[in-house]
Amino acid sequence: MAPQAASRRDFRVSATGQLLFLLHMLAHAKGPKEGGSRIAIIMNGSPLFTGDAGSGESEIRRFILENDLLEALIALPEQLFYNTGIATYVWVVTNRKTPARNGRVQLIDATSFWVPMRKSLGDKRREIPLERSQDILRILSDFKDGETLRVAKEGEEEDVVVSRLFPTTHFGFRKITVERPLRLNFQASEERIARLEEEKGFQALAQAKKKGAAGAKEQAEGRALQDAIRKLVRALPGTLVKDRDEFERLLDAAARKAAVKPPAPARKAILSALSARDETAAVCRDKDGNPEPDPELRDTESVPLAERVEDFFEREVRPHVPDAWIDPSKRDPKDGQIGLVGYEVNFNRYFYRYTPPRPLEVIESEIRGIEQDILRMLAEVTGGAP
Repeated sequence: MAPQAASRRDFRVSATGQLLFLLHMLAHAKGPKEGGSRIAIIMNGSPLFTGDAGSGESEIRRFILENDLLEALIALPEQLFYNTGIATYVWVVTNRKTPARNGRVQLIDATSFWVPMRKSLGDKRREIPLERSQDILRILSDFKDGETLRVAKEGEEEDVVVSRLFPTTHFGFRKITVERPLRLNFQASEERIARLEEEKGFQALAQAKKKGAAGAKEQAEGRALQDAIRKLVRALPGTLVKDRDEFERLLDAAARKAAVKPPAPARKAILSALSARDETAAVCRDKDGNPEPDPELRDTESVPLAERVEDFFEREVRPHVPDAWIDPSKRDPKDGQIGLVGYEVNFNRYFYRYTPPRPLEVIESEIRGIEQDILRMLAEVTGGAP
């Protein structure tokens, strides 16, 4: 299959399909002992970044970069192909890198290397002239960081950076899970007691697992237990309690007094129904005294591979949420360290150039000019004076 034909088909498939096709080509490459291979394939932008850490797409990028197979990525102009106008990139992969390129990847921005076609062919409205194609090959061969070239940008010529060099680890990161403690208050108010009826653990009490007469008996006993629990929670004091341990002591005392012993699912349902998140409440702790994480406050951070997770956390997270901690159980299955390893290439970030907005006076002047043009055209249509 010709590379161009393959790439045009890849526009319609997922990033996973495109990356798998790239792996297929690498699997058929000659080994280093046989002289190695150099492969170029055109794909759209999604294989550069689609897929979170640990996903199939990220793991394929990880394999390519950690095995130092990626030589260069070349961003092409848009509107180059007949059936799509989206951005495309050339992946240059090889298992025979020169010593100077070992451990590094070259990014080439060739998005300005185009001229308009005299006649459009579907979505194909641009083409790369021969001299610009030669520029791409020269830039790839020169392998210089920060190389500039004079190109046309929005009708004006200017010098822009067209080549950047990065170590392969620059595109890697560790995705860590940041937890914050669960803080709840408890109150046996009418509103919260009413929520008990919606808890699955409470509803399950009246659902029989057996059939026939045994099932009917089980269901009747469950309904009786539901009524007892309703009386139990209504007998609780209506004061607001900001410590779960304290509230559980109140609940246990009331249960002993009423001679009611709710099963574990029903007890969990009571605590869920009568609770609400409260930043001023005491931290909820497990049986070992460790703070329990709040699923609603759970967040993730991406830590560059070149930086220690602990250093990043102390600098970027701890100052804003002092009670947060890193979940140590979320570890990468390959190296066993905290955080899932992921790889992505945010191409535009490395060639972005800030363009300040035009002065307000200029914009206002243009708007007034347009308003005058509209009034003049209206006057011509209606035959009145502008």
